[in-house]
Amino acid sequence: MTTVTVGNVVAETVGEGAAVVMIHGLGGTSNMYQPQMAALSGHRVIRLDLPGSGRSPRPIEPLTIEGMSEAVIRAMAGMGVGGAHFVGHSMGTIVCQQIAATQPALVRSLTLFGALAEPAEATRQGLGNRARLARSGGMSEIADQIVANAISAHTRETSAAAVAFVRESITRQDPESYARTCEALAKATAVDARKISAPTLLVTGDADTVNPPGVAQALADRIKGAVFSSLDRCGHWATVESPRESSQKLVDFLRRVDR
Repeated sequence: MTTVTVGNVVAETVGEGAAVVMIHGLGGTSNMYQPQMAALSGHRVIRLDLPGSGRSPRPIEPLTIEGMSEAVIRAMAGMGVGGAHFVGHSMGTIVCQQIAATQPALVRSLTLFGALAEPAEATRQGLGNRARLARSGGMSEIADQIVANAISAHTRETSAAAVAFVRESITRQDPESYARTCEALAKATAVDARKISAPTLLVTGDADTVNPPGVAQALADRIKGAVFSSLDRCGHWATVESPRESSQKLVDFLRRVDR
């Protein structure tokens, strides 16, 4: 595994074969896809920390979804990747859609976990409140709220490791960068789904209260040929809550696309 820095993006890359670019959501890092790594052997896997998240530094310019998308594209160019399968989670699915709509030649397929087109108005307001809480020293409180509300009851009862991972991922974020990322997500607007031509799979936990299955299904209905699938007793952090099932759905889809 090699760690590289391209501009304001830190990425890990490993393996050979068709490239798979993996983009985390709000409060996530490249590590949220660690459970999928064994299943993706035979691919060149590139996991990114978006600007201001994880190990990637806070950029000088304001954070926006468009800026994150451009940073991903620059990172790909810097690593010599001319096209890839894209995998995104939550906010990362909006970044994936942005790239697929504006740079379709780069995108061989989309796999979107806990997807949404854009935040609902109540969510936008909630993100603003969360940004203020982050700046006032409330990252631990935010982490506890996410564990209580975004992870399924089944996961909380049966997988202490998944709960610990999510809490650690949130509390380790730089508070100001996290606040700015909340504000960027709150301003996100949907792309024209008709411009997405890549084969698309949407996977959402049936107990996801952040972006419920109906949100992903509605998005799937707007993307030509998109397929929607659900995960039993799984909340919003699907790749760590249901790692085996998430990995299987992902690799089965990639096999179909690569035929």
